[in-house]
Amino acid sequence: MDKFEPTKAFKKRNTICVQGELMDLSQPKVMGILNITPDSFFDGGKYQHRDAILKRCDQILDEGGDMIDIGAYSSRPGAVHVAEQEEGSRLIEVLSWIREIYPRVILSVDTFRASVAEKCVREFSVDIINDISGGVMDKLMFETISRLKVPYIMMHMKGIPQNMQMNPVYENLIKEISLFFSNQLDRLTALGVSDVILDPGFGFGKTIDHNYQLMNGMEQFDLFKLPVLVGVSRKSMIYKLLDIESAAALNGTTVLNTIALTKGANILRVHDVKEAVECVKLVSQLQKTE
Repeated sequence: MDKFEPTKAFKKRNTICVQGELMDLSQPKVMGILNITPDSFFDGGKYQHRDAILKRCDQILDEGGDMIDIGAYSSRPGAVHVAEQEEGSRLIEVLSWIREIYPRVILSVDTFRASVAEKCVREFSVDIINDISGGVMDKLMFETISRLKVPYIMMHMKGIPQNMQMNPVYENLIKEISLFFSNQLDRLTALGVSDVILDPGFGFGKTIDHNYQLMNGMEQFDLFKLPVLVGVSRKSMIYKLLDIESAAALNGTTVLNTIALTKGANILRVHDVKEAVECVKLVSQLQKTE
């Protein structure tokens, strides 16, 4: 494996530029999930119609969510591949509905396709691009982000959604993820991209043991001096370990969100916004007393 050296090009960033203003991430933010796919692992098929989608947006914002992350391509393990045209058409319709009602809400789009990202930003003023492949599945993504000048969430995934959970193996989990981040950040830096958020990719090409090893070692990503997003909401690392269904995994999600915050998470990506907002408030208060 290549030698890992922390990137030196990025300085400490507690802010990202959103809608022309700086968002302070030293106080953690909550990103509410809006899956418009028919087959997502937890709420697939629930948000397919205009009224349900707008009601979900209302809920996220009413419960204190800071931003909404919209996904039109299911990335659950073994998910069916969705064609680019289908992903785009799903997003265009939903984004038009949301922007009509909420012209200023902070929107993130979960896509690994550069052309989809560009259309969403250009036509619907999407604020953040959330790429599960970290620039691997579409070689044009980094150049596109450089042109669009929007914050970019770069996630680590081993493989692709269709094969990522087929016996993933690491020699050194944290080191390999860090090497991936370092190499990709060097490319982004060369393109002038500075608003980057790291997502270590819980559940993406990782066993249950890998996920808890990753949670335990999260502080090691501090060396990049970049904001970190954590997405563990109702994932199999919780419900399989506890031998329950994902519908019963809220308590476990809150436990892991709490741990993630104490280890430096800046954004929690969640299905259950109210509980995550409460978690942020409690942990922030605890940290004030240190």
